Amino acid sequence: MSRIMAVLIGCLFVTIVLSGCWNRRELNDLAIVLGIGIDKHKDQYRVSVQIVNPQEIATKKTGGGNSPITIYEETGKTIFECLRRMTTKSPRKIYTSHLRTLIISEEVAREGVKDILDFFARDHEMRTDFYVVIAREAKARDVMSILQPLEKVPANFLFKSLQTSEKAWAPTAGKYLDDLMADLMSKGRAATLTGVRMYGDEKSGESVDNLKTAHSEAYIKYSTIGVFRRDKLVGWLDEEESKGYNFITNKVESTVGVLECPKGGEMSVEVIRSNTKVKGTIKDGQPVIEVSIHIEQNIGEVACEVDLNDIGTISQFEQISKKRVQSFLDKVVDKAQKKYKSDIFGFGEVIQRDEPKAWERLVDDWATIFPHIQVNFKLDIKIRRTGTQSNSFRDKVGR
Repeated sequence: MSRIMAVLIGCLFVTIVLSGCWNRRELNDLAIVLGIGIDKHKDQYRVSVQIVNPQEIATKKTGGGNSPITIYEETGKTIFECLRRMTTKSPRKIYTSHLRTLIISEEVAREGVKDILDFFARDHEMRTDFYVVIAREAKARDVMSILQPLEKVPANFLFKSLQTSEKAWAPTAGKYLDDLMADLMSKGRAATLTGVRMYGDEKSGESVDNLKTAHSEAYIKYSTIGVFRRDKLVGWLDEEESKGYNFITNKVESTVGVLECPKGGEMSVEVIRSNTKVKGTIKDGQPVIEVSIHIEQNIGEVACEVDLNDIGTISQFEQISKKRVQSFLDKVVDKAQKKYKSDIFGFGEVIQRDEPKAWERLVDDWATIFPHIQVNFKLDIKIRRTGTQSNSFRDKVGR
């Protein structure tokens, strides 16, 4: 009998534990936030939340008259305070678990981001799989208000656009919250974030009419990569430097480069594979970084007179491509060392991995050591294919 009672009590306990809807929330009671923007207002934060309008998103009608999003704004000393203040104007609870994009204004980023990131890391409802980006020379609120075709919700547009561009266009790089925090806490790597710009008329971009035209009156576009020192934004890389940064950090999946032909004109090549290996050594008591990059590419477009059937021509363009890549690798390292004095490449972590005893000696002074370390590059670039034809048909036009 005691055994039967024990089984019954065990079953009762299991049913209590597995009752999974004790804290459920009805969808109609939630305001689902997909985007958050953080700006400064005097000595306080101005927080904007982008809430999706489910009725408008789900509608099967074309050219609906309502906005797919609603934006609420509040000012306060902390992010948490601002979000709770929004309950005075929102009929539903602000729900942030589905956040896709966090936009920080350049003004806030230059003052420091560690305080505002604490809330996003601490909140138990918040996941960390959202992108963090910088509103470059603009307010975060304005960037997140621009309605775009194809993706009605701007936060989704920003998330998917960054995913697409980092896979096909090397000057951008997506960064999730946990990756950003890891960089900020690391003693051997400085943080970076991609910037986003706003173009056109802001008021027109906020209107639903911006979704109904072939040429939008306003649009948002990803820019290049911002450099941090500690938790503060200190400046920006240009397009070539951003490419170089992504090559060094092994983040290039594909990109396009334009090469100058020996007799004039240009040729476009597509990077189809890129693999980077970084090693750290100590020579004469000083750290030295060895960067080996293997790149495979295809010819994508020819706008010059060349004979691609000649293997010597292919070798010539491999050398031209090598010099091109080398130029922006040198350029970005020089800028990071001399202008920003910020180890965005994680060379310190490489030394820590490869020379742990030396790192113990260098770690406390790494900020002053990094600008003077020697960085050597070894490039191996191969052109694999010329496309569906060898020589261009353009050479036969008019003959």
